[in-house]
Formats: sequence, C-alpha cells, structure tokens
Amino acid sequence: MANYQKDYQREEHANHKIYITGRNTGSVTGVKDVISFDLEEIELETVMGILNIKGKDLHVKSINLDKGQVDMEGTIDSLGYSDTKMMKKQSFVGRLFK
Repeated sequence: MANYQKDYQREEHANHKIYITGRNTGSVTGVKDVISFDLEEIELETVMGILNIKGKDLHVKSINLDKGQVDMEGTIDSLGYSDTKMMKKQSFVGRLFK
C-alpha cells in the first residue's frame, strides 16, 4: 500500500508543469483549485503547493479543473510557492477578504 501511495504521489507531481511564453502568456497544469485572482495576482492550489503568480494586467483566459489546467495572459513578473498548511489554517472568511 505504501509503495502504491508513493507511486501515485510521484505521478501526480509529474503532472504539474508551468509554461510561460515571452512573459505574456502562461499555462499551469496540476491545478486543484483557483484560490483567487485579480489584475496583479493569481493564486492557485496545485499538486505541489500554493502557486502565486504576480504581474500586471493578469487575466485568467480559461480554467479546466477536470484537466487541472489554467491558462493566463498579462505581464508575468514572478512565480512562487507557499506552504499549503498555512492556507488550510486560514478561514474561508479570511481568504474572502484577502
């Protein structure tokens, strides 16, 4: 059972990819949920943790959570991961008024 779980986690992590073209368009796979987005930040829950994408004039072009994919456009300035444990501790109301 433990080996199956490790193999499944390895396969799930292999499905997480980030594609950026010319800092103007991007695509992320391995997305579990879209936490929030506005013109300056897109926050995604991925199989590898919370992914924060910062930039200017950011737009989510498409969301397909069945496939785990999000496509975006705008000027992408930075990408960073944060700990999922911190996100789970934050209340829904706290995330709503972030």
